[in-house]
Amino acid sequence: MKIDSQLLRQIESDLGLQVPFFRGQQITVKNCWHFFTDGSAVDWIFLDDVDYIRGMNRVYIVSRKYRIVILAFSLMGTHVHFVLYGTFEDCNRFVHEYIRRTSMHIARRHREWHKMDGVSISHQAVEDADYLKTVICYTIKNAPVGRIPYNAYDYPWCSGALYLRHSGSWTSPAWSYPSALRPISSVMSSRQQEKRLGTNETLTGNPLMIGDLIFPGEYVAYEIVDRLFGTCRSFNYYMCRTKESDVDAHGGVISMLTIPLQEMRENRDMVCRELFGVDTPRRLSTTQRVKLAQTLRSRYNSSVKQICRLCGLVFQEVGDLL
Repeated sequence: MKIDSQLLRQIESDLGLQVPFFRGQQITVKNCWHFFTDGSAVDWIFLDDVDYIRGMNRVYIVSRKYRIVILAFSLMGTHVHFVLYGTFEDCNRFVHEYIRRTSMHIARRHREWHKMDGVSISHQAVEDADYLKTVICYTIKNAPVGRIPYNAYDYPWCSGALYLRHSGSWTSPAWSYPSALRPISSVMSSRQQEKRLGTNETLTGNPLMIGDLIFPGEYVAYEIVDRLFGTCRSFNYYMCRTKESDVDAHGGVISMLTIPLQEMRENRDMVCRELFGVDTPRRLSTTQRVKLAQTLRSRYNSSVKQICRLCGLVFQEVGDLL
């Protein structure tokens, strides 16, 4: 991704990229955000490769309207994640505009109207370099954690394949070879762009293409992320270490919200009747209680400890399952 020199200097300052690293040192970062949508709000956002390719290209198209830098992203079947640098106002507008245009695409292609209406968009402020590395790796790992059969680096609908890669060897991805990338002007006309990219906007800058896909390196600042981690060893350490609880427990907007206990009891009883035909978990086996707890966890924004108490389970025994 091409970044002008003035913005690059600001990023280096805000991310502490020029601060000497010492073990145990906490480096403060500014203007970094983790945005994500509610994965339980809709049954799908992307149905096939065409939806995903259009969704990837839409990231490029929308991001050019705002003064933001994309550090990492992942498009999942039911939700999206973005790790962004910029003012909150610009980053927030970018994500909402992306969701709005995605809803328009779904309406045009699949005839499902207002699909994304009411989908909550949450955010976390990222305030130190350690957590920034954690949330980037969490975003990249979304696919394998969600049991999608891809290595985190190879899931095609995220930025994972861009980081700390070296061209020229047989293990390099296809896009690392110059012959694999072609400027959009040599691939399709303006009229073809409208049909194949799903936009009537003229794409300035002549971005590089891989087939119908705009090369993600055109809109992801992977060089900045490489500098943030420094070494492959550091990157692999965070990829192995990062767990979902590291992000949930950090105190983002979504994790600070708690459903009142009485309301959760009513939700529990409703789900209990739906799944097992009984009004209370006291009549369920341990296996059924775990299933009930997992369903509550996926549907409602409530803490694991609260759900365990409501289902008559011991947090220390089943917390990791949830």
